[in-house]
Amino acid sequence: MVEPAATIPLAAEGPERQRTIRALAKCIPDECYENPTAKGLLYLGRDLALYGVAVWLLLTTTSVPLVLAGWLLASFTIAGLFVIGHDAAHGALFKNARLNYLAGQLAMLPSLHVSSVWAYGHNRVHHAFPGCEGLDFVWHPVTIEEYRALSWWKRLRHRLDWSFLGAGTYYARAIWWERLMRMPAPERMAAPFRRDRLVVVAYLMASSALVAWAGWEQTGTTAGAAWTWAKVLLVPWLVWNVLIGWAVYIQHISPGMAWHSRRRWRKFAGQVETTSNFHMPRWLNFFWHNILVHVPHHVDPRIPFYNLPAAADALTQGHADVGDSLPYYFSDYLETTRRCKLYDFDRETWTGYDGDRSGAASTGPSAAA
Repeated sequence: MVEPAATIPLAAEGPERQRTIRALAKCIPDECYENPTAKGLLYLGRDLALYGVAVWLLLTTTSVPLVLAGWLLASFTIAGLFVIGHDAAHGALFKNARLNYLAGQLAMLPSLHVSSVWAYGHNRVHHAFPGCEGLDFVWHPVTIEEYRALSWWKRLRHRLDWSFLGAGTYYARAIWWERLMRMPAPERMAAPFRRDRLVVVAYLMASSALVAWAGWEQTGTTAGAAWTWAKVLLVPWLVWNVLIGWAVYIQHISPGMAWHSRRRWRKFAGQVETTSNFHMPRWLNFFWHNILVHVPHHVDPRIPFYNLPAAADALTQGHADVGDSLPYYFSDYLETTRRCKLYDFDRETWTGYDGDRSGAASTGPSAAA
């Protein structure tokens, strides 16, 4: 079983206990922050073009193998565009704030993400309090007491969400619907939230109308129009939810990754104990843009995605227990979903549904590879 890179536990004493995120960031060379405009535009244009190819393929073919290929290409390029939008939301893609906003808005449209709402929750909550009980909302675990207090159908939903089949359902409901589309806006953010939600709704309505019209022109039937809409827009979006659900889960859930109560949470431990660096196949990284090289991103989210491997190497040279990268296999994902069901915040240990901790590793350095 692959565990995250070794980290310094909250209870550590002495000089190690005094390490800070700022000290880690000093190990990262200045060139890792370079983000030339042309490079960002090139990645954005490439992924938009690939998405356009996927849409064209799905609109023009009825061949089952080509439809399947189109679904994969569309969903993987939606993921790539999302990573570009993610960097733009952090201000890492370009130096110009206006260009970051426009690029982020455009890149996140195929995933139907409201850029300002997502940036607020991701930047100001998740990155501010990663792995903190009651604050970080990304794959937040529940305790055995909280689980037992749920209604029967919410317990059933929890079992699905935290199974190997649940990444897509969890992300679509808990992140996209509840945190993006329905989350009430803070007063100072009401206007941009409303504006960007309208942009996403307008995009969805316009793209749906155009695709359904194309289906009607091809088939002359309502069923044909509905199938074309589902084939071109719905299925890739559903597959995308599974892909991003997997990625976020892998980034932040493992028997060796610690969550902490508000009382015990500390910034350094929160940033380095709740994520890891994992290797990806080159063909997958072509689309996913180093999405699983996540430790340097939490050390400093201003690093553009294409410089994350170099930043991870620099962290490893300065702090061997922080930046190392590990292989990750589908069997590791299956093992994690088997062992990580509920969480004991007092002992900082994952448990099963019966509260048994025998199947979950302890957190901290002893759990790391």
